[in-house]
Amino acid sequence: MWIVTREVIGQGKFLRLVREGRYEFAERTRANGVVIIVPITAAREVLFIEQVRPPVGTACIEFPAGLSGDHEDSCDENLVTAALRELVEETGYEAEQMELIGRSAPTAGLTSEIHTYFLATGLRRVTRGGGVEGEEIVSHLVPQQEVSEWLETQSRTKLVASMVYSGLYLSRGT
Repeated sequence: MWIVTREVIGQGKFLRLVREGRYEFAERTRANGVVIIVPITAAREVLFIEQVRPPVGTACIEFPAGLSGDHEDSCDENLVTAALRELVEETGYEAEQMELIGRSAPTAGLTSEIHTYFLATGLRRVTRGGGVEGEEIVSHLVPQQEVSEWLETQSRTKLVASMVYSGLYLSRGT
């Protein structure tokens, strides 16, 4: 039986640092999950986003993503609802279908966070996108057959988030 005391060793508005036994890790305080959306258009284009990420000090190529429950008074927002909302907020595209394609622990030694991946299809542009207040998100539509070359070119001046490689792997065959 595993019995370990849990101690909060620091907390901010959005994160808390926890110690359990010999492990120290971060937890989100105002969310019930992380959603990552792999959007693919009917024309077989993959929709990426780009935004500056202060923790790494540069622009990153990513998939639309966000927290479930971070915008409401309670943290009980459904993951699919969060994925649909984040896709529109960040890219301006709405999805007809949102299919669960996988889950992962991106940095299991650092955070308790679990990423839930969705494949978004039946895309239709409904707004400008660009994110919410304080975000400056740029969208990129890339033909599926050019994705590898495009990512290689982007990686010369920007970071490509690991969610991109995971999402592409999980959506293979689509």
